[in-house]
Amino acid sequence: MTKSLKLKIVTPERLVLEEMVDQVTLPTTEGEITILPEHISLIAGLASGDVVAVTNGEHVPMAVAGGFVEIKTNEEDVTEVAVLADFAEHVSELTDEKIIQAKARAEELKKQMPARNATQSVAGGENKEHVDFEHFEAELERSLTRVKIADKWRTRKYRK
Repeated sequence: MTKSLKLKIVTPERLVLEEMVDQVTLPTTEGEITILPEHISLIAGLASGDVVAVTNGEHVPMAVAGGFVEIKTNEEDVTEVAVLADFAEHVSELTDEKIIQAKARAEELKKQMPARNATQSVAGGENKEHVDFEHFEAELERSLTRVKIADKWRTRKYRK
């Protein structure tokens, strides 16, 4: 019997994927890594990009942004990969309509960026403005990731 990984991808909103896979490649803050069965234990920050699980020769791509990944071996000697992401979406969920909306939203957010920097308030409002800016950056990152990953996988074969 060939060894497999137990892959689980979760966001604050939902469980995106939970299944046994042969390998998974994902973007970390230190670079892209591929995880195979019997991988060493690891916790790493997750960068924006695509997580690609491979099972029985089929690719299962997902767009992700933010969060972290934990790799460990459980009591049954199975390598578990837990991806806790701020945003994750299967490529098949990225419809043309969603891509058009994401591109428009990214353009809108880019235009607002200089205006948000100029509206820094002086009397105690800087912390709120900082939080707003962080939220704005995260939303922009999600939109750009959707567009990039959808374009990358548009002409490739993958499991839906």
